[in-house]
Amino acid sequence: MNGTERMNRWRLILGKQAKDQISFGDGGWLEGGISCYDLEDALDFLYSREYGEDVRREGGTEGSRLTAAAWITKIRRLFPKETVEILERHALDRYQLTELLTDKEVLEKLEPNQELLKTILQLKHLMKGEVLETARRIVKKVAEEIAEKLNQDIRRSLLGSLDRNSPSPVRSIRNLDIKKTIRKNLRHYDTENERLWLEQVYFSSRTRKYSQWRVIIAVDESGSMLDSVIHSAVMAGIFAKLPMLDIRLVIFDTQVVDLSAHLDDPVETLMSIQLGGGTNIGGALQYCGTLMENPHKTIVVLVSDLCEGGSLAGLLTVSRGIIESGAKLVCLTALDMEANPVYDRRTAQHLADLGAYVGAMTPEALGDFCGKVMR
Repeated sequence: MNGTERMNRWRLILGKQAKDQISFGDGGWLEGGISCYDLEDALDFLYSREYGEDVRREGGTEGSRLTAAAWITKIRRLFPKETVEILERHALDRYQLTELLTDKEVLEKLEPNQELLKTILQLKHLMKGEVLETARRIVKKVAEEIAEKLNQDIRRSLLGSLDRNSPSPVRSIRNLDIKKTIRKNLRHYDTENERLWLEQVYFSSRTRKYSQWRVIIAVDESGSMLDSVIHSAVMAGIFAKLPMLDIRLVIFDTQVVDLSAHLDDPVETLMSIQLGGGTNIGGALQYCGTLMENPHKTIVVLVSDLCEGGSLAGLLTVSRGIIESGAKLVCLTALDMEANPVYDRRTAQHLADLGAYVGAMTPEALGDFCGKVMR
């Protein structure tokens, strides 16, 4: 990078407010034929809001308005994907540009990812008609991508102990059958170089027969729990496809909504979420108690930050009843963006003292935990 290009980049960082002090050199062109003026207009549309302005002019000298749709098109042409996602996130989270989600043309151009999914769930009440249908398609796509990442690990962790006699379609280092791989490839041993050439690598599957268990997943839908709500909904859908499990899914704030009928439809599940409001964990667990038919074959999974808005004594009484009935109570605590546990430690300690499992757990680890309980 030469000195002129370095100064051009500094000018882009400082914005149009620095134009009297720093001018674009080399005609305002960067390597690759990218115009600094185009970059500045795209950045200025968003970050001029830091100065209380709302710049919507495209190509400063042309005077035409830069709409949200045109801005999305422009940043996708000018910036790499990672930068586009940052700009879109700033537009939605930092500057509340809700017009990005209420314009069908703009919404279709946004990068489908979990951050966009979270924003859609928070702002879906602003969407109608074709915009809402577009949002639902995005929710479906992102939910399927999350499920694809979680599916194999959850199924493998839950389905039981390794069966060394059965090959596995899931190729993972933890499923590598070393002995069989060596035995089947011995004919390819190079005696001169003392090396074993692997023509084929073998993996083991996990097979185990179970009688059906009921797993009741209760998810706190308060605003701070959004990431957990998304993963719990997707995880419940994966669990529901396993023949040894009978899944029930409820979400709650001060009210309880049973979404068990929509487990095969992650879009309907996620779009049913109503974020915010208070929290009545005790009331949710009381409802879960009504879903228990055989307590000794029931696992109640509470996903919450454990910040009870109702009666703590009531919560502990209901929890004690679930545990003493013979059911397993698992309290999965919330995590922040850095994966640090964020929860009410006093309530957590009370629940742990009653015999509940309390702690942070990945979906795969939950699958492994359930598998061990059911053995």
